[in-house]
Amino acid sequence: MTTTRVYSVPDMSCDHCVQAITGQVTPIEGVTDLAVDLDAKTVTVTGGDDAAVVAAIDEAGFDVA
Repeated sequence: MTTTRVYSVPDMSCDHCVQAITGQVTPIEGVTDLAVDLDAKTVTVTGGDDAAVVAAIDEAGFDVA
């Protein structure tokens, strides 16, 4: 069963932020869908390992709240 998780990333503020996060999270094994909502400051990820997603967002330079 594939899990969808929503991560709050309060310091996202621009399209560059979206591109940085997308570039880090998309390649994670098992990720089948990714949606970044800049207005809500959320990243919704379907599939993938939770710890790997959080680490990828951190690698992109952002903290998950």
